[in-house]
Amino acid sequence: MKEVYSTVTRKGQVTIPVEIRRLLRVNPKDQVAFVVEEDKVRLERSGSVVGRTAGALKTTKPALSAAELRVAAEEAIAEEVTQRIGK
Repeated sequence: MKEVYSTVTRKGQVTIPVEIRRLLRVNPKDQVAFVVEEDKVRLERSGSVVGRTAGALKTTKPALSAAELRVAAEEAIAEEVTQRIGK
């Protein structure tokens, strides 16, 4: 286990040493997460939800227009209501 040190400023800020930034592939403006588990804190590279999930739901279908999305939503709501009332 290797320890790398940094100093906390009066504002509570800490500079992430370059060695750690490289290891985590953290660049300026990137977000990091402090993960608390019992009495330990772990630093992880974070990122936006969009960035982490981009491409997870790929499809070959073309994107729907706003009007098509609205119609599809209305149809789904109508179908759910019909199922709930048992008809």
